[in-house]
Amino acid sequence: MKVKIRDYKSISHSKAGKFEESRCEKIHNVIFDSSSEASTLVAQEIAALIREKEALNVPCVLGLATGSSPIKVYEELVRMYKEEGLSFANVITFNLDEYYPMDKSNIQSYYYFMHEHLFDHVDILPENINVPNGTINNKDTYQYCIDYEMKIKEAGGLDFQLLGIGRTGHVGFNEPGSHLNSATRIITLDHITRVDAAPSFFGIDNVPRKAITMGIGTVLSAKRIVLLAWGANKGSIVKETIEGSVSAYVPATYLQSHNNTTFVLDEEASAALTRVKTPWLVTSCFWTEPLKLKAVVWLSELLNKPFLKLTDKDYNDNGMSGLLTEEGTAYDLNIKMFNKLQHTITGWPGGKPNADDTNRPERANPAKKRVIIFSPHPDDDVISMGGTFDRLVEQGHEVHIAYQTSGNIAVSDEEALKFAEISKDINSDSKAVNTIIDFIKNKKDNDVIDSLEVRKLKGSIRRSESLAATRYLGLPDDRVHFLNLPFYETGTIKKGNISQTDIGIMHNFIDDIKPHQIYAAGDLADPHGTHKVCLDALFIALEDLKVKSYMDDCWVWLYRGAWHEWESYEIEMAVPMSPDQVLKKRHAIFYHQSQKDGVMFQGGDSREFWVRVEDRNRLTAKKYNDLGLADYAAIEAFKRYHFK
Repeated sequence: MKVKIRDYKSISHSKAGKFEESRCEKIHNVIFDSSSEASTLVAQEIAALIREKEALNVPCVLGLATGSSPIKVYEELVRMYKEEGLSFANVITFNLDEYYPMDKSNIQSYYYFMHEHLFDHVDILPENINVPNGTINNKDTYQYCIDYEMKIKEAGGLDFQLLGIGRTGHVGFNEPGSHLNSATRIITLDHITRVDAAPSFFGIDNVPRKAITMGIGTVLSAKRIVLLAWGANKGSIVKETIEGSVSAYVPATYLQSHNNTTFVLDEEASAALTRVKTPWLVTSCFWTEPLKLKAVVWLSELLNKPFLKLTDKDYNDNGMSGLLTEEGTAYDLNIKMFNKLQHTITGWPGGKPNADDTNRPERANPAKKRVIIFSPHPDDDVISMGGTFDRLVEQGHEVHIAYQTSGNIAVSDEEALKFAEISKDINSDSKAVNTIIDFIKNKKDNDVIDSLEVRKLKGSIRRSESLAATRYLGLPDDRVHFLNLPFYETGTIKKGNISQTDIGIMHNFIDDIKPHQIYAAGDLADPHGTHKVCLDALFIALEDLKVKSYMDDCWVWLYRGAWHEWESYEIEMAVPMSPDQVLKKRHAIFYHQSQKDGVMFQGGDSREFWVRVEDRNRLTAKKYNDLGLADYAAIEAFKRYHFK
């Protein structure tokens, strides 16, 4: 599908720091609303280079990256090949890296990745494809790496190098400590890198400890470099790379020395850059109301002073004199921002009946609302908004829970085997159960796709856990819905693309319920991307449905999951929880027993979900208290999404 770029931006290289707002930056970067738009423009630049080289009858030499970041770029290049006649016949590719040891046929290999996402769908010549060989004999690796370097030079050098960036600041697999002049070599992977890769390998124990990678020197030899960074997880390392000093401990900072490098970022990945996070420190601002709140929250947290204790001097000493000029005195501004934040707090997430709702986040009427809580996996509802869920049910609203996916991929084989063996004890003659047990016991490789029967069992486990949790919170079974969106049902960590079928299921469900409220996961730090696909499906469905009259009365609230929380200035509804309610939420989470004690997809945080979510909810409450507001045990936070 061709992506429409709403606001055209060029990613052509420009010197960093040319303008006052970017004076802290040492690498040129361009920020986009979405990674889809950004990926389209990157693909267009690559396509233009291929065509330019083709016209000159010379090869186009591309350095290519793997991982989730470049997938949309490759999808767009494939689309251009199929629909616009883009030929890859003159293209020679060199991939950055490969795990070692790693067989080409393994679905975790980068050889497999590149063929799946690009090579098998275009007319590139097989002899022009170069991916480091993860099966090379250990004693031959030294010479092999030298030969890989020579092959790049013989091809004329890299015309274009596509990069991603890891949390350690690695590019390729050049881990912290890599030398500026390093060439293609075998290296030992950093622990954090292996942790980040663990979900794809079903656990860190299965992640190779070594890899073959192009060196920093090899990357810097490219005539043009474009680095892609998407999502909140990349925010801090992007800032450190673009604004920090060159350091071997953040290898990506070496790119500061390259004269034709561009970082292509989405909003989340750019959020920590000075000109984005604190624009008032580098340039004069147009002070919108949200920016005022953001600035005052920042100042309060910087000085560790509540809103109402900030002084004129505090504002003037910290680059915010322009805001005072616009607002008058610190006293007036402090009260205004204090009231703004205070008005986000409510114990009535569905609206308080027969109350003045002028300064409340939700409407008083209708007093009893139809509510849909969309949960990407069968536990996100209680993990992310269990307290609010409880309040909505307790306050008499017609609450519907819609689990968008089965969540079967997150059930371990050990957990599935336990249930299968219990079933066998009850019915020893069941062929289906015996087939499941045999499959699991004989499953040798982690890359083996579960059989349909095993996937159904794992889905049933999560379904039963969800029903146990919703019953505990007092929700009738007929208001619990399992949508089983098809994009998820691949049997592997890699999911399918969102389809019209997925969108249709969402569309029809919303149209059937006709809700006054929708709650959905807005946490895009999900390590396997399911949350984003589920959110995209919702947004597309809402775009289709917004012409319906009942949608005029529908408000959409976004919660965040167990990885990140909304910043204080972003929160538009804050629902406090009592200590008893915190315990009730914990109990509801515990019903999801398959996701406790070594959950498969917890990201880089080793704490169990119930622990980190309680810590997160307590921290949100503490932040509110530190800003001068009431002291609560915990707070769940929401941000409104306006689809009209």
